[in-house]
Amino acid sequence: MNPLEPLVNVEDVSRKFPLDHRDVTAVDHANLSVCAGEFLAISGPSGSGKSTLLNLIGCIDKPTSGRIRIEGTDTGALSASQMTDLRRRKIGFVFQTFNLIPVFTAAENVEFPLLIQGVSGSERRRRVAEALESVGLAERAKQRPDLLSGGERQRVAVARAIVHQPALVLADEPTANLDTHNATQLIDLMRDLNFRLGLTFIFSTHDQRLLEHTARIVRLTDGQVVSDSALEGDGHGQVLTARVS
Repeated sequence: MNPLEPLVNVEDVSRKFPLDHRDVTAVDHANLSVCAGEFLAISGPSGSGKSTLLNLIGCIDKPTSGRIRIEGTDTGALSASQMTDLRRRKIGFVFQTFNLIPVFTAAENVEFPLLIQGVSGSERRRRVAEALESVGLAERAKQRPDLLSGGERQRVAVARAIVHQPALVLADEPTANLDTHNATQLIDLMRDLNFRLGLTFIFSTHDQRLLEHTARIVRLTDGQVVSDSALEGDGHGQVLTARVS
């Protein structure tokens, strides 16, 4: 990857879905560039296209038109198996419903992406221990999800998302199912990982608690990017720029 090139490029991207003999546009000619190390929120009302855009960036879906590049790779030119490989190597996911495997312990849930990648046992154990330590759950490694609180389960999900050392972490409404205390803890954790490890975070949200701690907010309305606001410093400062794509 060219160090001067953005980590993510969304270039005139649209995504349409067939519904009742017509096409519904979920994302409409969106443009977005994200550099390594950013902490960015995609915000907007329900149905604005937030999750669809996140899925397109995450190689879960392909655009109807336009192009998305991850580290310079045109994802639309990849086969299904190549997209899966890129997703496994470069992208971590955090879902609002946690998506943990209930019969696995916290450590086994975190380890699962490394098993798929064929990482050796000793290396898996080292990375899992580091990931759980980084989210403050080293002492809960042997607990199954049903014995963890909602906040702890979401932290396990974050550990799973970062254990394979991705270039990018995507989080879809990560605080939606958390109370204020656990949401605040999760936000602090993600900001710490962003600052300490340089991890790039893109998340969809309409949670004001999260938006108040975000360094950049991209707002969608009816699938269109209507503003792109960069905030000062750590996300607590005033708006410096407001660009309409």
